[in-house]
Amino acid sequence: MSLRLGDNAPNFKAKTTIGEIDFYEYLGNSWGILFSHPADYTPVCTTELGRTAALQDEFAKRNVKVLALSVDPVDQHHGWVKDINETQNVNVGFPIIADENREVATLYDMIHPNASATATVRSLFVIGPDKKIKLTLTYPASTGRNFVEVLRVIESLQLTADYSVATPADWKEGEDVIVVPAVSTEDAIKKFPKGVKVVKPYLRYTPQPNK
Repeated sequence: MSLRLGDNAPNFKAKTTIGEIDFYEYLGNSWGILFSHPADYTPVCTTELGRTAALQDEFAKRNVKVLALSVDPVDQHHGWVKDINETQNVNVGFPIIADENREVATLYDMIHPNASATATVRSLFVIGPDKKIKLTLTYPASTGRNFVEVLRVIESLQLTADYSVATPADWKEGEDVIVVPAVSTEDAIKKFPKGVKVVKPYLRYTPQPNK
């Protein structure tokens, strides 16, 4: 059964490069990113984990904890991390789950038999502090993910969780946002003192409220 937006993210215990963890305990009250890669010592995955490591401080600023996963063993993860740090000029500081029995991969439907019968696909889940799934992404093995886009989506998710707004196409932090349809224009004018621009009754913009 595949996981959908709003579903509870399954909890699990697993071996990782920082020791055994309980997923919920590890996240605490933070947001979380759980993402899988097909295999250690592969080129695209090396660049992906390197890019994630380069963005560690940005994720931390937004109260986001990251975990990577593949079906390779812990000792292999440790060896590969050395290669990532060397070739990508980073320091991988987040845990990598060793899911040799494919227990977590099965919980999160990360193995797609028509792509590979054994390796995980490039799945990514964003999980809120309420332990509910806020975003799912699945990429083919040949295509590396855009982690700047993942960061952008988290900024949108955190903003829209606290304010009655949505973010338009290609939105970036600091740009105008959209007033959600549930808020009338009259109420929006009161709610957003920076102003409301009405393009259509259903399309209304306001400056980002937490700036």
